Amino acid sequence: MNVGWTQVALACLWGGLVAVERKAFLQAMLSRPLVAATFMGALLGDVGGGLSVGMLLELFYLGTANLGASLPENDTVAATGTAAAAATLTAATGAGSTPAIWSLAVLLFIGLGRVGRRLDRLLEGYSARLARVALASAEAGNLTRAMRQNLWGMWPHFACYGAITGACALAGYFLEPVMVALPHPLVRGLAWAYPAMASVAAAIAAQSSHAKRAPLYAGLAAAAVTAAVVLVRLQEQRP
Repeated sequence: MNVGWTQVALACLWGGLVAVERKAFLQAMLSRPLVAATFMGALLGDVGGGLSVGMLLELFYLGTANLGASLPENDTVAATGTAAAAATLTAATGAGSTPAIWSLAVLLFIGLGRVGRRLDRLLEGYSARLARVALASAEAGNLTRAMRQNLWGMWPHFACYGAITGACALAGYFLEPVMVALPHPLVRGLAWAYPAMASVAAAIAAQSSHAKRAPLYAGLAAAAVTAAVVLVRLQEQRP
């Protein structure tokens, strides 16, 4: 097994950057699952895998919002970690990006959303303390110190989420023997699990719209996604 340390480093860098963008810098929607995962796939040489993972997770997390004291799951780390693992697993197997790999990565790493939520709670306390100190420095006229303290408040997010994403990329290489050893029927099952998960995610996204006919829209969205993915898969299997 050859580990691509450059890919692991790139995963760390992008995971840290979008974590900072999500909380404190720019907030230009780069941290949304679809964008973050697609860029991760592009950096690691698997644009298709990143796009497929990002689309599914974007639909799944669509509609979540930070309302009042409610802190949502961290969809960014779930997207970057899953896309990184899928890309490195694809590189390790050398068989190309497949729905079976996407499904396995999603099933193994979607729980990072909850891990990220707990980590966000821990880091919020630290950031709030630094923000109070920075405000006091600014009121005292020491703007340079205030800017420096604000920057220090961003580094924990960059370091923690960068490390988590890099660990996911590294885990993808170690999953290669597991993927190769899976029996063929199970691999086919994982491949067909992807459109199933996509249809459920589409239904969740439609349901979260709170429209009067949300159940109808959810059913139509699920059916449309399932039909589209099935048609693509059938076309790929033609000689």
